Amino acid sequence: QVQLVESGGGLVQPGGSLRLSCTTSGIHFRLMAMSWYRQAPGKQRELVAGITQTSYTNYADSAKGRFTISRDNAKDTVYLQMNSLKPDDTGVYYCKALGRSEYWGQGTQVTVSS
Repeated sequence: QVQLVESGGGLVQPGGSLRLSCTTSGIHFRLMAMSWYRQAPGKQRELVAGITQTSYTNYADSAKGRFTISRDNAKDTVYLQMNSLKPDDTGVYYCKALGRSEYWGQGTQVTVSS
C-alpha cells in the first residue's frame, strides 16, 4: 500500500520558518522524482519545488531564495524548508511522487498570519 504522509505544517507569523516532511512507504523512493505543491484557498494547485532522483532541484519563482527542497533516500523522505514566509504562502501543501505512476499525499495546512 502506497502512503505519502506530510507533516510539519501549522500557523506561523510572517517572516517565520517551517520545515515540511513527506514520509513515504510502499514505493521505490529513490526511483521517484519528488515535488511539493501548494493550493491556496480558491486557487489551483501549483508547483512549489521539485527534486529529481539525482537531486536536481527546481523552484517556482515565488519560492526561489526562500525555500529549499531536499531528500533523504535512507529515510524515504522529502523535505521542504521554508524561510521568510509570507501570507501568500498560505495554503495546503501536498507531496507528490512521480515514477511510472503518480502518488499524492493528503496535504498539510500552512497558515502565515500575524
